[in-house]
Amino acid sequence: MRFLETAENTMEATPVWGFIWWFFMLFVFIAYLFVLFAIVGDIFRDRELNGWLKALWIIFLVFVPFLTALIYLIARGQSMNRRATGAAAQARAAQEEYIRSVATPGSSAADEIAKAKALLDAGSISEADYQAIKAKAIG
Repeated sequence: MRFLETAENTMEATPVWGFIWWFFMLFVFIAYLFVLFAIVGDIFRDRELNGWLKALWIIFLVFVPFLTALIYLIARGQSMNRRATGAAAQARAAQEEYIRSVATPGSSAADEIAKAKALLDAGSISEADYQAIKAKAIG
């Protein structure tokens, strides 16, 4: 008990150490939250786990959080990394596909005007529509 009283007196006597301790504990708490959210996200992303196992992991994360997080990272860390890497690759592929679809080559103002002129010649659009498309393509 004397040790605890001495530690408390030291913390009160030097507010700098109290601030450093508070900042360290805040850092540990925020780091734990990041780990917790990563684990919960991985649990729900994993297609190999059935619903009961997912529920069991969540229950253990709620009632025994630090130990469960440590066990999960040790037992399923490699597969967690594979799933995260796969999800990142899939997101990158979707982003590249979107960029390709939006930035189609040959979609210049001259091409747009030529398409509009072909539609005008075919009678699909009116002269006013053609002028509007032309003005929009130019600028």
